[in-house]
Amino acid sequence: MDVSCDLEVDVNGEETFIVDKKIISSYSDRISKLFGKSTASRKSLKVIFHDFPGGAEGFELLTRFCYSNGKIEINPFNLSLLHCIAHFMEMNKSISGTINLFEQTNKSLEEIRYWTWSELLVALKQCQDLFSVANSSGILEKCLDSLVGRLALASEASPCPSTSSPDSSGFRLSCDTRSTESLKNSFIRATWWFEDLVGLSPNLVEMVIKSMVSRKFDHVIIIRFLFYYQKSRFITATADEKREITETVVDTLYSLDRDAVSCKSLFSILRVTLNLNISKCCRNKLESMIGTQLDQVTLDNLLVPSPIGTNYLYDVNVVLRFLKSFLGRGIPLNRLKKAASLMDFYIAEVAPDPCLKPSKFLALVRALPDSARDSYDGIYRAMDMYLEVHAGLSEEERTNICCGLNYEKLSSETCNYLAQNAKFPSKSAVQAFIYQQCKLKNLLQDTIQPNPFIDSPCSLMEIDTKGKKDEAFEEIVLCAGKLDLSAENEKLKAHLQGMQWRVLELENVCRKMQTQMKKIMKSRLSSHSNSKSLPRLCS
Repeated sequence: MDVSCDLEVDVNGEETFIVDKKIISSYSDRISKLFGKSTASRKSLKVIFHDFPGGAEGFELLTRFCYSNGKIEINPFNLSLLHCIAHFMEMNKSISGTINLFEQTNKSLEEIRYWTWSELLVALKQCQDLFSVANSSGILEKCLDSLVGRLALASEASPCPSTSSPDSSGFRLSCDTRSTESLKNSFIRATWWFEDLVGLSPNLVEMVIKSMVSRKFDHVIIIRFLFYYQKSRFITATADEKREITETVVDTLYSLDRDAVSCKSLFSILRVTLNLNISKCCRNKLESMIGTQLDQVTLDNLLVPSPIGTNYLYDVNVVLRFLKSFLGRGIPLNRLKKAASLMDFYIAEVAPDPCLKPSKFLALVRALPDSARDSYDGIYRAMDMYLEVHAGLSEEERTNICCGLNYEKLSSETCNYLAQNAKFPSKSAVQAFIYQQCKLKNLLQDTIQPNPFIDSPCSLMEIDTKGKKDEAFEEIVLCAGKLDLSAENEKLKAHLQGMQWRVLELENVCRKMQTQMKKIMKSRLSSHSNSKSLPRLCS
């Protein structure tokens, strides 16, 4: 073979090769198209590659193949690289009866089902380094399919989902009689491959998971792997790598069964993202997943530190977004009440923050519907604490904050405290008092019920008592209505305190009347029943 050196090839800036243009172009359509049948008078031509697969090492394999008349050893450890080179250099036409490189590598790929697990991993990691070419040439898809298929076969070999490995495909164990040790072994068999796939890049991991999902892999095992992958890669990752890994994990979790992802794990990701500039889309997905499980969250989880550069203690905005996501779908009342109980504790925890704005505090109070709370006593206590810390608020600001209270759902004891609490605006104190009187009137009306023995002395006494109570109630409400709200708070508190004592006296009378009525009704019903049971006299 006559060999000349008329082509200079710069490979990715790593190394320059001097080769025979005729020999290389006979196998590579790319070189052939580039120079055609050029008979330039120049002694040497030059081509520069910036993204040659495998760099200088890859080009050396190419020259070895071309100068050996299309012969080269192909094995699982170089197949991915050779296939990518053949695809990049368009080496797919047979030359003088010799099968070109692309066809040879495709033929070798047919034997992939006989490769060992280690050989599969090597081929897949080579594809990772040559991702763009490997993806377009089709070899990446074949390697992924073979690897995931191997895991699927291992999983099917176990009597329980996700509890086997290729090395124990013949092993059988009854699920009903497992001991603690056997459960531990089952978990190890289900997760044996975790460490092997930790070295894969985030985009390759995403492709592996998608293939697993399409093959109906157990989502719990997939989720465990994702968290293991994140934790393992973070040890040596840079800030940019951490951001990419986190976005991949969140995007993948979002496509899986949400019920299989624990709140604790999601919050661990959230805390990691505080110092990472992850995309808005990724952050929204993470907050949405947390929000849908808000009723399962603990108070410690919600106490997320505020972002860098802000002066408030906890990130209230992220909690408000959790609530928005939680309420974005139909929520049963029992879950609403559980979330409301959690929020009451959270509001009490953030209330002492001197930098928490009134608008944010009120937004937290009003975030859940009124039906979520049976009592507003907890909200009152949080407001009391907030107003104490924020003593400089104007009357209007304090009044706006108190708009978050439902006075009908305050206990009598809390109403009494509110009426005497100088930190609350005068209007709120009077409003709480009036609602308390309404509750008392309803209680009196429920106590004095019409009965068939209306002409009895006892009933006449009850009617007279009822009249007195109504008169007293009207007097109290009238007194409350006539109060000059612009007067000094101390004078108003004194009026309210006097009326409050009268209310307590009326409540005591009401309770005594209820007890007396129950005894009388029980006695009359008993005597009425006995009279019916007497035998008829014979005529």
